[in-house]
Amino acid sequence: MRTQSPNLLFSCMVLAGALTLAACSQDQAGTAPAASLPEVGIVSLAAQDTSLIRELPGRTSAYQTAEIRPQVSGIVLKREFTEGANVKAGQALYQIDPATFEATLASARASLARAEANLASSKAKATRYAELLKSKMVSQQDYDEAQASFKQAEADVLAAKAQLQTARINLDYTRVAAPISGQISKSSITAGALVTANQTTALATISQLDPIYVDLTQSSAELLKLKQALANGQVIQDQALQTRVTLTLEDGSQYTHTGTLQFSEVTVDPSTGSVTLRALFPNPEQLLLPGMYVRAQVVEGVRSNAILAPQRGISRNAKGEATALVVNAEGVVEARILKAERTLGSDWLVEEGLQAGDKLIVEGLQKVRPGAQVKAVAFNSEAVQGGQ
Repeated sequence: MRTQSPNLLFSCMVLAGALTLAACSQDQAGTAPAASLPEVGIVSLAAQDTSLIRELPGRTSAYQTAEIRPQVSGIVLKREFTEGANVKAGQALYQIDPATFEATLASARASLARAEANLASSKAKATRYAELLKSKMVSQQDYDEAQASFKQAEADVLAAKAQLQTARINLDYTRVAAPISGQISKSSITAGALVTANQTTALATISQLDPIYVDLTQSSAELLKLKQALANGQVIQDQALQTRVTLTLEDGSQYTHTGTLQFSEVTVDPSTGSVTLRALFPNPEQLLLPGMYVRAQVVEGVRSNAILAPQRGISRNAKGEATALVVNAEGVVEARILKAERTLGSDWLVEEGLQAGDKLIVEGLQKVRPGAQVKAVAFNSEAVQGGQ
């Protein structure tokens, strides 16, 4: 009996250890399903009033453009501006030889003096014949002829005055002046060149760059959708916001000045299927030059109770449909087919398929499938950006 008691004691200890291990295994087996649930990052969606901003391509064009052409023919004596400089309206640009025009002006003055002298003589004769006709000292025919000569002399004076005015205008045209203020281009001619009146080749071009126009193009289909949304009450227009336009330059930088929408074309270009919108921007630094490509952000209106979903939570299926995965109240993943046709910043504007309160999966999409049980955790975008 004494020799068997140690063996018995050892057997009891082994049995107790086995029971303990079995109990621990059962506890671990009971908690394993909860610990193995995949964790996903979700964003709780909320309805909000959102400004609908449409980004449109466009090109800049000068506010005013004037091509300088001579109004009279002659030899250019000198150029009176610096190429590429800013000029003021009325500033002299070219001087055409005025000699022949000065002579024409002097001749017109002489013709007017002669016509005025003839008028005085004709008037005196007509007055005298009127008195003589009363006493029957001249015939009615002589009187009528005197009156006709007087009226002819008046007409000659008017014609001479018109010729004098024309001569003065032509003489003034020998000084080619700037019709508008702005920046002038290089000159196409030099001193000594012969120019002709209303020639096809411009001597120079003046462009007013402050303010400056931006011509934008918008698809007629997009415009039609906007009008339908306005008619249905889905979109509300705010005049204060609607006329404001911002610009993104070719290098991706933001233009510092805000413009205003001026008008929209009433016809569709049949070759492009688009309409043109014109915006006006201040350009004091003359950073914008005619012909530059830009992208403009135009506020179309305000969408009430809009659902915005982060782009990282939206994907496309084989049919090209927008899809999303959400976590329902039971913690089960559901697949949704969405109607989302446009983006606003980093979000999709969802028209159908999602609603306020839905928990959209934005992280861990590759780990889950529809119908799977998951553990939903609020997505921290700042933490993700900081980690990157």
